[in-house]
Amino acid sequence: MEETRLLRLLFVTSLLSGCTHQASLKISPHSSQLFSWQSVSLRCDEDDSSDGWTVRRNTTKTGETRTQCGADWGEQAGSVCNISYTFPSDSGVYWCESTGGAASSSINITVTGGAVILQSPVLPVMEGDDVTLTCTTKTSNLSAAFNKDGSFIRTEPTGHMTIHHVSRSDEGLYKCNTISDGESPPSWISVTGKPTTAPPPDSTLLQLVFRLLLHLVVFCPYCISTVIMVSLYRRRSTGNDLPVSMEMAPPTQAEQGLADEYNDVMAAVTTEHHL
Repeated sequence: MEETRLLRLLFVTSLLSGCTHQASLKISPHSSQLFSWQSVSLRCDEDDSSDGWTVRRNTTKTGETRTQCGADWGEQAGSVCNISYTFPSDSGVYWCESTGGAASSSINITVTGGAVILQSPVLPVMEGDDVTLTCTTKTSNLSAAFNKDGSFIRTEPTGHMTIHHVSRSDEGLYKCNTISDGESPPSWISVTGKPTTAPPPDSTLLQLVFRLLLHLVVFCPYCISTVIMVSLYRRRSTGNDLPVSMEMAPPTQAEQGLADEYNDVMAAVTTEHHL
């Protein structure tokens, strides 16, 4: 019970220390649980090397808080901290911190003097992903029973248990135990939600677009029909009222003489008729 309370306290401390994400802490081997006398390498992946990121930790040692790698533990080499031999007293929360006081996300590390460890994700797991837990001894992987928050889940003959499509309900303290080598320390597995998608367009903009489309649908047929009618009217008007330009030429002398003779003859005929 005391161990469980300590791990939960370490997890809360890790959340408080992981306030920024300008750098991330990587651990090799990639496991949150280690055997005693095992070597481990911690590296700060930096966005800006000029910030001078270093590895710090809070451990179960009395009075040890926010101590820097190279002070009285580990060997600092740039942004990498190497621990040649780990001990249970090295269990705690590790993170990267810059000279300006910015902190990265943190990692909980548990070092056990026992013969069994539970290999679980070091960083929080994304909702919907698959997670595999491995129960490992110093020699091999054996059949193991897995537990969450003190409740039995199931036994896996290969020592591997996969949780498909994890959700927030899968968050908790996990551990495994074997018949021959005992049980592992518990490890806290946290689950984070998926990144939110881009927000939908502004409702006002959608309303404007809808109104524009509505106007186009209603008025476009009217405009098109009006244009067609005007065009037809202009064509018809042009066909019926073709402009005619006629210029009358003056009569020639011959034509004028014939006209005079015609008039004389008509006058003589009229005179005889009256007599």
